[in-house]
Amino acid sequence: MFNTFLFSLSFYLFPLFLFLLFCFRNQMGNLLKVLTCTELDQGPNFFLDFENAQPTDCEREVWNQVNAVLQESESILSGLQAYKGAGQEIRDAIQNPNDMLLQERAWNSVCPLVIRLKKFYTFSLKLEEALKSLLESLTCPPHTPTQHLEREQALAKQFAEILHFTLRFDELKMRIPAIQNDFSYYRRTISRNRINNMNLDIENEVNNEMANRMSLFYAEATPMLKTLSTATTNFVTENKTLPLENTTDCLSTMASVCKVMLETPEYTSRFNSEDTLLFCMRVMVGVIILYDHVHPNGAFNKSSKIDMKGCIKVLKDQPADNVEGLLNALKFTTKHLNDESTPKNIRTMLQ
Repeated sequence: MFNTFLFSLSFYLFPLFLFLLFCFRNQMGNLLKVLTCTELDQGPNFFLDFENAQPTDCEREVWNQVNAVLQESESILSGLQAYKGAGQEIRDAIQNPNDMLLQERAWNSVCPLVIRLKKFYTFSLKLEEALKSLLESLTCPPHTPTQHLEREQALAKQFAEILHFTLRFDELKMRIPAIQNDFSYYRRTISRNRINNMNLDIENEVNNEMANRMSLFYAEATPMLKTLSTATTNFVTENKTLPLENTTDCLSTMASVCKVMLETPEYTSRFNSEDTLLFCMRVMVGVIILYDHVHPNGAFNKSSKIDMKGCIKVLKDQPADNVEGLLNALKFTTKHLNDESTPKNIRTMLQ
């Protein structure tokens, strides 16, 4: 009788046991999923105060050096935005080669523009040095890139400001074809010695060697971004004792932090200005492009430490007018997008 009772009890309890086991397994699965998602998929999760970060005593020296460069950035952008070119004067001079009055008029229109273009180019060299100083500070042992970015937020903010300026400059430059036309006319006129008695003082400002370097700079679709990419690559090459991962992890961490900030309402609600949202997007795209140029496998590879699918989704969730230039930057200024190792879904998202 007792055996019969046990059998009956087990008959009813066994399904209950299976049900509890199933629930426990599901809960554990969800817990593991949360942990995995938090630690691996989302990446570093902290707020980078792009609006208010102030330098600590440890950051002060580098911060002052970089700040002196960044203070020029707005005047550089204003100068580029106001660039009108000398297209009409150049056309008149070319169509009337024997009219010295028109030749002189074109030359006098182009010279101040060339001086301005030299100022932009010279600023790119200052920006290159500033970037190297920041990379030295944000990648040096014994701290990890995440620790650096959390501890040295004022330097991280300056790094972000350099990237923000760079993408803004290049977006503007791509809309001004007059830049290359003006500079080409200047070089042709100098080389053919067709200026005769015209003002030659400009040759002291922009001699042949300087003109060659400026020509290479402006031939790039995105010259400032090219400068930063080269500077970052050179930084890695020149610092042979510093592991490559220190630099690439700094870039990927910054991309991950920007992505998390953009997709987390708790973080975006802390922005005091709507402009900070676009600032954050530009910075994310900028570090992705640098990472893609510096890392041997690029940013789009499955082994990349940057969640490219997530980053592109964050951009596509924004108004199209705000992100068209940024999506184009990922399409046209990265190095590895069209590699065979790039997943098809990533390429499709950027089409």
